[in-house]
Amino acid sequence: MVHSAQTLQAHTADSAHYAPLLQRQFGFTAFRGGQLETISQLLAGHSSLAIFPTGSGKSLCYQFTALQLPQLTLVISPLLALMKDQLEFLRSKGIAAASIDSTLNAEQSKQVMMDARAGRLKILMVSVERFKNERFRQFIQSVAISMLVVDEAHCISEWGHNFRPDYLKLPDYRRELNIPLVLLLTATATRKVKLDMAMRFDIAPEHIVQTGFYRANLDLNVLPVTSQDKVTRLHQEVSRFSGAGIVYVTLQSTAEEVAKALCSKGVVASAYHAGFEDIKRQQIQNDFMQDRIQVVVATIAFGMGIDKSNIRFVIHYDLPKSIENYSQEIGRAGRDGLPSHCVTLANLDGMNTVENFVYGDTPERESIEYLIENIKQEQHDARWELQLNALSNASNIRQLPLKTLLVQLEIYGVIKPLYAYYADVSYRFIVEPSEILKKFNPERQTFLSQIFTYTQMKRIWGILDFNALYQATGSERSRVLTALEYLADLQLIELETKRITDVYQVDAVALANSSLVDELYVYFVEKEHKEIQRIAQLVRFFELETCLSYNLSRYFDDNASPKHCGHCSVCRGQVVKLAFSVTPVWPLDSQILADLQKLQHQVQVKGEVPLSLDTQCRFLAGMVVPLFSRFQLRKLEGFGRCEKLRYAEIKQKVSSLVTS
Repeated sequence: MVHSAQTLQAHTADSAHYAPLLQRQFGFTAFRGGQLETISQLLAGHSSLAIFPTGSGKSLCYQFTALQLPQLTLVISPLLALMKDQLEFLRSKGIAAASIDSTLNAEQSKQVMMDARAGRLKILMVSVERFKNERFRQFIQSVAISMLVVDEAHCISEWGHNFRPDYLKLPDYRRELNIPLVLLLTATATRKVKLDMAMRFDIAPEHIVQTGFYRANLDLNVLPVTSQDKVTRLHQEVSRFSGAGIVYVTLQSTAEEVAKALCSKGVVASAYHAGFEDIKRQQIQNDFMQDRIQVVVATIAFGMGIDKSNIRFVIHYDLPKSIENYSQEIGRAGRDGLPSHCVTLANLDGMNTVENFVYGDTPERESIEYLIENIKQEQHDARWELQLNALSNASNIRQLPLKTLLVQLEIYGVIKPLYAYYADVSYRFIVEPSEILKKFNPERQTFLSQIFTYTQMKRIWGILDFNALYQATGSERSRVLTALEYLADLQLIELETKRITDVYQVDAVALANSSLVDELYVYFVEKEHKEIQRIAQLVRFFELETCLSYNLSRYFDDNASPKHCGHCSVCRGQVVKLAFSVTPVWPLDSQILADLQKLQHQVQVKGEVPLSLDTQCRFLAGMVVPLFSRFQLRKLEGFGRCEKLRYAEIKQKVSSLVTS
């Protein structure tokens, strides 16, 4: 970073001022690169974007700043494991911090909310999805907030590799909550992503702090290897290294197979993936942290929340999804600054699997049309309600792309989110209703009596009928829920809420746009094309003839790294060309047609209309979409018949077969 003499002088003064607190509160003797600059900007009232490599101390920027601010700091974090690790660290330093997440019971959540309202917390951590929770939004609006922190902030950008639609709403939440200060944190942002993130939160270019991306202690090695030799080669690589390591794979089944193979060769290894129960995942993570497990073989579900500084190697058994994913994953090695190894066992065999994740997330045109028709048919008084899981199944759109589609409809002005509520609200009395009523004035007694009257009690728990209550008394749902929340806070009732329902306002004029379906479909096709290009870009990166470390840094807008690092396979003269281990073989045309005939028959039995070309191709490719799960079509013999082949080629083949 280049600074003027005046800026350097200011930072020196800031350092002298903040150093004693840093030592006293955190036990650190000095700030790392970029930390002081970010903290100084925030405490001067300027929102900031901090882009530091993985393991470079991004979290301290908000942790230190939060202690200097008068009110609560709200941290949006994408991963539960990440929250838990950071909370543990904060509590070990005596800093009042908490999270509201799915692991807390009702009593614990209530306590956290009470602590936040009373000003007893400095930091509160939540996921972005928490804002869909009606009770959470009512609570957070009652708390004064000094700063909003967005961790893994590249999720905000549609140009980023890990775009999450719900993150697009964060600028609006910030305005609604009137939060004066924002800090965005990420390790992976290209120039385009960086500027997009800053623009969404009105962060000035001079308040973007980016430290060098280059990691001198990481040895990058690309090894061409056939799939048949992968396990043997993996064991050879693991045997070369001492200390802990992570092996990344694409599929959950591969994680278990590879871990088993390593164990059979005497390596203390464990699989880890999202299919395991929370308790099992937590146990594996703890064992890895305590060096009871040497190697974790994992899907990308593992790693983001791992704060282990002495990981000596990261091996990609399968190709990563993108250059950004590769960078994040290798960035978990060698955070202690000691030499560490990053090995990719590379071939093109897994390309179809990675690409299929992308193709499976593109809604078919018919599915988008179904959604638009659903809005037209189901809206009442310009209001449209949905439950995500049910709509995903009905429209045959996976949940993540469905969320993206809803955000696009917001951008088009077709729908506007009003609120979310729980379809089912139930409660039980801890204190007798008559005793509860005695605690309030006559007007509130009447209101509460009405709520109790329109609650159908079944043994201990009662279900409130909001519609009947509204018809009889005109009491709005939000006012009723606030009252119930208050009673729960006072421990007079226990409150339970289920089945979240999102309510949108519909603009009839925008909805009537005759080209709307086509425009939305084009958006997704272009997004699909961009993601497929990203995968091709990754292959080109591994086949480069110039320094891998230099090119990786350049990709992330860092031009200060050496042109020849001396510690990558290319600098050692090992340029690779990736290939397929075995050329995939097509089934006979007659077999494909027979599979599709059985599929069509099964769907007609279920009363569905004829299937589109894309649905037939997805069946042959072995993709998982809601329709296949709903009708149990994955049990048919032909499901995944062409899974080793690339989707674009399957589509070309099926298109020629069904039209000939």
